[in-house]
Amino acid sequence: MRKPKTRAALLAGLLLTASALAGVNPPTATAAADPVTVTVNTRAGLATVPDTALGVNHAIWDSNLGTSETSDLLRGAGVQMMRYPGGSYADIYHWKDHTAPGGYVAPGTDFDTFMAAVRRVGAQPMIIANYGTGTPAEAADWVRYANVTKGYDARYWTVGNENYGNGHYGSAWEADDHPDKSATQYARLVVEYADAMKAVDPSIKVGAVLTMPGNWPDGITAGSDPGPWNQTVLSIAGPKIDFVDVHWYPGGSAAESLARVNHLPDATYLLRQQLARYAGPNADRIGISFTELNVDAGRNTQPAALFLADVYSGLLENGVFTAHWWNVHNGMGTVTQVAGQTDYGDFGMLSSGACTEDGSVCQPPLNTPFAPYHGLSMMKLFAKTGDQFVRAGTDEPLVTAHAVRRSNGDLAVLLVNKDPDNDHPVTIDYAGFTPSAVAPTVSTLTNGATGIVTSQSGSATSRTLPAYSLTTLVLRPAGATAGRPAAPGQPTASGVTDRAATITWPASTPGASPIAKYEVHRQNGSVSEQLGETASTSFTVGNLVPGSRYTVNVLARDTAGRVSWASPPLTFATGSPAASTCTVRFTTANDWGNGYIGGVEIINNGSRPINGWTLTWTWPTGWQQVSSGWSATWEQVGTAVRVTPTVDNRQIAAGGTVSAGFVGAYGGPNVLPTAFTLNGTICATG
Repeated sequence: MRKPKTRAALLAGLLLTASALAGVNPPTATAAADPVTVTVNTRAGLATVPDTALGVNHAIWDSNLGTSETSDLLRGAGVQMMRYPGGSYADIYHWKDHTAPGGYVAPGTDFDTFMAAVRRVGAQPMIIANYGTGTPAEAADWVRYANVTKGYDARYWTVGNENYGNGHYGSAWEADDHPDKSATQYARLVVEYADAMKAVDPSIKVGAVLTMPGNWPDGITAGSDPGPWNQTVLSIAGPKIDFVDVHWYPGGSAAESLARVNHLPDATYLLRQQLARYAGPNADRIGISFTELNVDAGRNTQPAALFLADVYSGLLENGVFTAHWWNVHNGMGTVTQVAGQTDYGDFGMLSSGACTEDGSVCQPPLNTPFAPYHGLSMMKLFAKTGDQFVRAGTDEPLVTAHAVRRSNGDLAVLLVNKDPDNDHPVTIDYAGFTPSAVAPTVSTLTNGATGIVTSQSGSATSRTLPAYSLTTLVLRPAGATAGRPAAPGQPTASGVTDRAATITWPASTPGASPIAKYEVHRQNGSVSEQLGETASTSFTVGNLVPGSRYTVNVLARDTAGRVSWASPPLTFATGSPAASTCTVRFTTANDWGNGYIGGVEIINNGSRPINGWTLTWTWPTGWQQVSSGWSATWEQVGTAVRVTPTVDNRQIAAGGTVSAGFVGAYGGPNVLPTAFTLNGTICATG
């Protein structure tokens, strides 16, 4: 949670209203020479947009929490979920008497006022039960009041906020009165909270706090816990929870924050791996929420708007059920200039109308929308409940693309130009979709703009993106879409080996004509590769690459040639051979959050000695590396690692082993390799 440092700063940030500071014109942008190629592939289906997708945080120190003006602005931006009572304040907040000992509670911010705001916005609440200074009984009473006494039908309840920040790992900002501050104790109490709360209302969903993969304290084991925070919490509380809650502040400069959005596919993949490994049976029922998101640079100027649209889209297309901005109002911070605009260092998406302590700089009037508000409004235009995200990509890191397909056949494409200095011309290629010749509906948010400009103009296949901008195109299809078959159901994988997997799916409902066949497509970036086709609802895919991740979709084609939407995606990973002439054991130990001590043990399973060896593997991401090593010669080129012996361990006797170690480093989610090659042979793993 990010909040004002002191009560004085809080009051200055929220209660003062002052005149607006005159804007500064942005520098003139130039056009990049080469056009960016954007590919939109409607055959590569991703997650469907839920009715909880677009969220924000509300805090009890914000005296404008319940005002009609604030609620109407949030409704206008398409807010679907609102979180209360406000980050770390949740762990000191007592709902019955509306107090937060040690913190400031503004008038007109009690729970009933919050729920009135939720209803005016047309959203759903996300409520944080007090773990730090509360009890399971207090949380259960809150559920009773909310859903039995008042009939609010509040479905989502998280136990605590950032509770790993209670000092267990060294840093302490989160209140925690429990003598035992371990992950183990948190997990045990989550079970007690869930039992007590669901005894009142069995229909609610209870969430537990996890850490973001690749961000502190991910990977660190402290005290007597059996493993890092996520592993420990899921191993104990997994069977009792319905979702996990994660926060992400990527940090760094504006450019660094915007670039780190590419961590999201691997972060969500790792979270689901952890759920599958530790959370017990039927772990795929457990949802993922990201309820605090923001940047360190450009919080209320264009970098935040670009980040919001990019990160919300990236999370939602990977199946996260809600993404929340921190915060609605927050207060004045350090004033800077960002890309020609005045940034007030304010985590809020609406102005608090505040001034600096010396009065030299004032924000615009209270509730003036900042850039991230407009970024959220762009998300409302782009991704609507029930739309299916489809794969989109570009050949330019400074330009990203997202796309959704709508039930009426329309396609919406969101283009993000993260370059503060250059306009970028783009050409857009479509796979599985032919746009109408009618000009698309175009919505654009440019740097320093006070709102989104919408028109019907230009072409579906080419345009120029202004520097530091968001652009959404809504396209009509060229032909009729009626009569096509429904999308096949959620595929599952079974019999996964190093080289093969069997994909099975629920049948499609025919449209105007009978189903003729099903096609299985692999997502390869923003391009689809057809793996095969069948008239049945099961297909075994062969010739897969060991240690690789595959995302596939199934499409139905009818006898008239009409093609369905893509099924929901299925992601699975191949492993290593069950048996080989070699085995590699890859180990990690003493993880400190961005590095660890790694080891490889090579076992010769053959009947003859190995004289001289080369071990290779490829890191799954571009931010993993071998920093140094011992007992071997270590080399890394790109993501490829090559390990060769020293004079002392060139030979591996039949049945013998050699070992070597290294210091591993990572700057994002640390997805470990699962396939290793020794002298050209793929090894088993142990």
